[in-house]
Amino acid sequence: MKMNMEQWTKELLEAPVKKAIPVLSFPSIQLLDITVRDLISDSTLQAKGMKAVADRTPKAGGSVSLMDLSVEAECFGAPIRVADDEVPTVVGSVLDTEIEEDERMEQAEAMQVPKIGAGRTQIYIDAIAKVVEEITDRPVFAGVIGPFSLAGRLMDVTSSMIYCYDEPDMVHVVLEKATEFIINYINAYKAVGANGVVMAEPLAGLLSPMLAQEFSGDYCKKIVDAVRDENFAFIYHNCGNTANVTLDSILSCGANAYHFGNAVDMAEILSKVPADTICMGNVDPAGEFRNGTPESVRKATLDVMEKCCSYPNFVISSGCDIPPMSSWDNIDAFFAAVDEFYAK
Repeated sequence: MKMNMEQWTKELLEAPVKKAIPVLSFPSIQLLDITVRDLISDSTLQAKGMKAVADRTPKAGGSVSLMDLSVEAECFGAPIRVADDEVPTVVGSVLDTEIEEDERMEQAEAMQVPKIGAGRTQIYIDAIAKVVEEITDRPVFAGVIGPFSLAGRLMDVTSSMIYCYDEPDMVHVVLEKATEFIINYINAYKAVGANGVVMAEPLAGLLSPMLAQEFSGDYCKKIVDAVRDENFAFIYHNCGNTANVTLDSILSCGANAYHFGNAVDMAEILSKVPADTICMGNVDPAGEFRNGTPESVRKATLDVMEKCCSYPNFVISSGCDIPPMSSWDNIDAFFAAVDEFYAK
């Protein structure tokens, strides 16, 4: 359903009681009694899963699709590992880390930008097209990877940090191609009716403040400028432990909202962010939603809210995507704790 997302952003910022917006999609496998392998391979199951989650969480402020950071790299040719109960992961690079620098530059320059629809992208696009007809009480957000996080998977995550120093021109070649692909992918989501996108840029959390702007921030801004409009919102996610010192770079992209992981102190982030900038986070997804108890999730959620809800631009959320096989008792406890806090 079409929504004015600039108005949605304004109303979310001004609301005294804010709906929680956790990154919650993969635990739909328990609701549908399927595997992750099933979910990532079938657009109808993805749509059914998102609808099942929406029905189970009537007070959530948004519906977020899969945060599967293997999809885009797989389109470029990166090998991935798929399991029945874990999020898919990239297990190898596209560029050869063993060849000479000039040969690697030639590889980067020869790298083709995949067409949208390659790999599993069409499955994910079709899923959004189906679910926007079913979920009409809240915005539906597609999910994509960020530019440096994609480039790092294509170059090899560990090597990519070295390349930023030793082979920056090659890194920029890969980033330009990654950015072009991400823009095209997001525009395909827009075309089928998504209300916005959550872009996950976790690898930027490994960059120093000196490098963050050049190798992530500038490209993120290019993406936001290309896709954001009044009917399409952009949420930027960074779960790195340096987000508190790279905030200038993060905020420079011009997103509607910013989502932070539990590796940083959410209250510290809020103390440094302008009051008119929405910030979301950051209950530990693995430690609490996946491995905690309803009691520990309640305590963790209330702790974050007690520290952060004095900031009017704060929205309670998970710190990252909630893992598959996370207990629905824990997820229910999170929403109950949000209600408990606001009932005080």
